[in-house]
Amino acid sequence: MGLFDFFKKKPAAPKVVVEVLYPQTWENSEAPVEPTVLAAEVLQPTPGEAVEIQVPSHIAAEDVAPVAEVVETVETETETETETETETETETETETAVTSETNLDEGLTKTRKTWSERWNAFMANFRSVDEDFFEELEETLIGADVGAQTALQLTDELRNEVKLQNAKSKADISRVIIDKLVEHYRSQGVNEDASMHFAPEGPTVILFVGVNGVGKTTTIGKMSARYKAEGKQVVLAAADTFRAGATQQLQAWGERNGIPVVAGAANADPASVVYDGVKTAIETNADILFVDTAGRLQNNVNLMQELAKMKRIITRELPNEPQEVLLALDATTGQNALQQARLFKDSTDVTGIVLTKLDGTAKGGIILPIRNELHLPVKWVGLGEQVGDLQPFDADDFAKSLFGSLLIGDDK
Repeated sequence: MGLFDFFKKKPAAPKVVVEVLYPQTWENSEAPVEPTVLAAEVLQPTPGEAVEIQVPSHIAAEDVAPVAEVVETVETETETETETETETETETETETAVTSETNLDEGLTKTRKTWSERWNAFMANFRSVDEDFFEELEETLIGADVGAQTALQLTDELRNEVKLQNAKSKADISRVIIDKLVEHYRSQGVNEDASMHFAPEGPTVILFVGVNGVGKTTTIGKMSARYKAEGKQVVLAAADTFRAGATQQLQAWGERNGIPVVAGAANADPASVVYDGVKTAIETNADILFVDTAGRLQNNVNLMQELAKMKRIITRELPNEPQEVLLALDATTGQNALQQARLFKDSTDVTGIVLTKLDGTAKGGIILPIRNELHLPVKWVGLGEQVGDLQPFDADDFAKSLFGSLLIGDDK
């Protein structure tokens, strides 16, 4: 035998013993002395060849299902169970979404805690009412996300108020400043129109704008469910055709809430979707049409031109629309949200703000500069994931919840 003949030699086929464990039929309830075994030759996978295994005589052939049928049955049962679980979860989520509602105090827990910690740390260093005191106060306000401009304005007002009331003790100083902050929050809402406007006849168009990731689509889903529950007929238009999954996300909300969704192909002209949405709303006598728009960078010229084009199409079909142009802002972004609000206000006719994710941030103080510097009403706040957690904004309730135990001489 040559040197390389050894490697050419085909190895002997091994033998395996397969013990049949189940099912077995035992006569007289006694196990057989010798186990029933099968000898099977293990072959290399060769096209066109198969291993034939003889079934023991005590197992009927009709009781042995082909492997393919067994696998198919298992997969079918698994899919059925999965589908049932998914449907149950969806039904439960929908039911919970309609009934659940997060309390404003709960939603502002993180922001209120931050305010309290900053305020207590500030007052712990109190020595006397001098210029250093007000400089530290200004820094504290800026750190609480009220913005530099608003912090400067508030500090000047507080400086005058402290002198006017001749406050000197720590308790008096704290009372004057906190009362002034609460008054400032409340005063911003005196001439502020935070109500939603609806067309006297025909469908009302509510246009949502904002950068990607702030929660526009989710907010539309929540708000549409809310208005449908009030008896209004709603239509959704998925005009965010550039973001992957945006249309599918809105369609999922529509399916969950039983609301029709007008959509186009991927990367379709958003204005064409808006046009179809307006036509559908008119033809179906809908009360409200929500329009979800693209949210690329807020300083993108093409985006602003796109929004202007949408508004022209809406106005051409419905001269008095849109009634509302709501800007969605993510509260967790703090000062970035303020900058977004500035740019969108300069480029579009924003009628109000929806501040989302307020429950997940300590930067809820951003509401003050948005209202104080931009004079834009905050109309809705998002306090959780359920439909009931999207609530109308009330400046008075917000001030009470925000300052919590810091309030002096208040019922809260």
